[in-house]
Amino acid sequence: MLVLGIETSTPQASVSIGSEEGVVASALAARRPNYVEFLLPAIRFCLDGAGLVYNDVEGIAVSRGPGLLTGLRVGVATAKALAQALSLPIVGMASLDLLAYEVRYSPKTICAMLDARRGEVYYAMYRTSPGGIQRMSEYDLARPEQLALGIAARSDDMLLVGNGARLYREVFAAADAGAEIGTVGDAYPTAVALVELAAARMGRRDFDPLTGLNPLYLRRSARPIEWDRMRGRRSA
Repeated sequence: MLVLGIETSTPQASVSIGSEEGVVASALAARRPNYVEFLLPAIRFCLDGAGLVYNDVEGIAVSRGPGLLTGLRVGVATAKALAQALSLPIVGMASLDLLAYEVRYSPKTICAMLDARRGEVYYAMYRTSPGGIQRMSEYDLARPEQLALGIAARSDDMLLVGNGARLYREVFAAADAGAEIGTVGDAYPTAVALVELAAARMGRRDFDPLTGLNPLYLRRSARPIEWDRMRGRRSA
């Protein structure tokens, strides 16, 4: 099954087309792209580069976060619009799963971590399993200092990957966590990993309902919080 993958959860956006047999085309923008301006031209670039047309695509995959609010909204909305227009099945995958999948051959326990801004990180724990990875925790949000203490208290060897791990590597070092920090190449989830994981799901016909597929938010947006505060002042 030929899958079109869209990943826009971080400042590095990417698009890929491929199947379980491998990726046939990919495009990446690594410096805070305008997601709206990047996505459709990138998809067209991948299609043209692989000698394909939209009707050759058999499924749509999208990274649903956690991650940057604007990127997630644009990516999920674009993926859903394409799936509806082309009458294709759709699959949503967590961005942290994509990060962990990229280092699935590590013998260590993996902590995938993305910068959530405001001095916090999104994270989840994984271990390798036959053919891939197995998530060991919920997707969560924490201050790096708190997470570092939790990692330091563990007895297993840890590999920390993602831009959150690299941004706060001094925090993890100061906590004497003793964990390995991943490379720059492991800093961002990619549409290549998305296509590989989604193609396997689609092969099992494990699709997501179009209306039920939404970005994964682990933090409430600033606007509802501010609205709650205003409402509280009015009722006081």
